[in-house]
Amino acid sequence: MDRIWTNARIATLTGDGLGLIECGAIGARAGRIAWVGDAGAAPGAAEVIDCAGRLITPGLIDCHTHLVHGGSRANEWAMRLEGATYEEIARAGGGIVSTMRATRAMSEGELVESALPRLDALLAEGVTTIEIKSGYGLTVDDELKMLRAARALGEARDVRVATTLLAAHAVPPEYRDDPDAYVDLVCDAIIPAAAGLADAVDGFCEGIGFTPQQIARVFDAARAAGLPVKLHAEQLSHLAGASLAASYGALSADHLEHIDAADIAAMAGAGTVAVLLPGAYYFMRETHKPPVQALREAGVPIALASDCNPGTSPTTSLLLMLNMGATLFGLSVTECLRAVTVNAARALGLQADIGTLEVGKAADLAIWNTSEPAELVYRIGFNPLHARIKDGLCN
Repeated sequence: MDRIWTNARIATLTGDGLGLIECGAIGARAGRIAWVGDAGAAPGAAEVIDCAGRLITPGLIDCHTHLVHGGSRANEWAMRLEGATYEEIARAGGGIVSTMRATRAMSEGELVESALPRLDALLAEGVTTIEIKSGYGLTVDDELKMLRAARALGEARDVRVATTLLAAHAVPPEYRDDPDAYVDLVCDAIIPAAAGLADAVDGFCEGIGFTPQQIARVFDAARAAGLPVKLHAEQLSHLAGASLAASYGALSADHLEHIDAADIAAMAGAGTVAVLLPGAYYFMRETHKPPVQALREAGVPIALASDCNPGTSPTTSLLLMLNMGATLFGLSVTECLRAVTVNAARALGLQADIGTLEVGKAADLAIWNTSEPAELVYRIGFNPLHARIKDGLCN
């Protein structure tokens, strides 16, 4: 055994709850969990770390972000505060198009440098795995540039990065009069070119995004490239995108404020994770909440994520999302913690490797300056992280 963390309250997240071990220990060998159990039965190790009663959870997982992007939309937000509508801002060259222009203008290295402070803020709260989407380039070269930048962040910092191709995020201005031609580009050129850089394919199924028919074409191209899919669905209206995603065995459907019973049944049958994004709900002043109770009753796994992006969720705090998930959406403490560990791992298709503290999984841990799991959900603007362990090493 390389090292043992002992005298800890361990939330393994196994089973249906927190999987608590009251006075436990966890051992790592070669970056993997090699032993978990009661501290009194722990084996010897080259290094023994006394956690002094602190709580250990799996390293947190942020399973939906747009971390790589150029520019800022703070001025647009200020305009909205003064009464401007999203449509007025978009007609003036704002919205996703403004981020697209800023992203296209930046080099891969500049995108990495601009994203590092955002990434560092998330890592400082115990995040050990993060999903990063493209979607602000909207050309072959610029989408690949974003994916390379996302991969480079995983080399610049000790963090596991899952990359998602979101070329079907918006119709770029040059295709405004022929959106289907842009879908052709996504399916015929961008997805095949990104197959070695992307871990999954995403889309935005919405009245201001893409139709279900267009998304089905994108998903068919993803399937041909051997890539799993996920979908931004039912955020602003109901187009049955979540049901479409489930029909393709999607890893997740995200946002979901307007899903209906048929969508929920389809997701439950497919094992598709519901990724809720309270930061966007809050920032956009939405009032139509996702139907959490119906998701619970159907047994749909619920995840939470930051949705870090410049337009609708400019947050870099996953801990804040735990509090918002509880206060805005009515999730319990247990549900919130499962939402950023075991269920978030499922939303990325990584549940065999991360998300719970079990023998054989990656030794990704978060050690907290508390013994009480509720503290992680209860506090606002306070970071109780004591240590972040990635692959068995403190960093």
